[in-house]
Amino acid sequence: MIYNGKKKYIILNKKIYYNYFIQKEINAGIILKGWEIKSLRLNRVSINNSFVSIISNKVYLFNLNINPLKTICSHLLYDCNRKKQLLLKKKEIELLKSYNKLKNFTIITVGLFWKKSWCKIKIAIAKGKKKYDKRILLKNKEWNIKKSRFLKKNI
Repeated sequence: MIYNGKKKYIILNKKIYYNYFIQKEINAGIILKGWEIKSLRLNRVSINNSFVSIISNKVYLFNLNINPLKTICSHLLYDCNRKKQLLLKKKEIELLKSYNKLKNFTIITVGLFWKKSWCKIKIAIAKGKKKYDKRILLKNKEWNIKKSRFLKKNI
């Protein structure tokens, strides 16, 4: 489990903050099957390269890879990469549609977390960073570290 603030994340994609400018974050419910919940409790999930798409006023999550447990019934057919429907309000769906029509915006997954006994997903409306944006970010981080070291020595 990863703790970020008060939330207990199942999995968190930290590369998103390096590769994208985050415009807005939204929490959404997700429709899962029983074996998927059992696998989530044992952290057998991968959200790399997962994205959100809107098809006929319904929001779907693609490329969320949940590996099944070997102890579950063998007569079930498992589709690890099936599209999963997200549960959102109408206003949130309209917001996602409007950003999705704009150029260079995409909807990506930030992480999965538990809210009481429910599994929720945090999605973000993001804009991709260029290579020079990433370099500037690294320079600013290094400068802040050097600045804090310098202030500690002089105080």
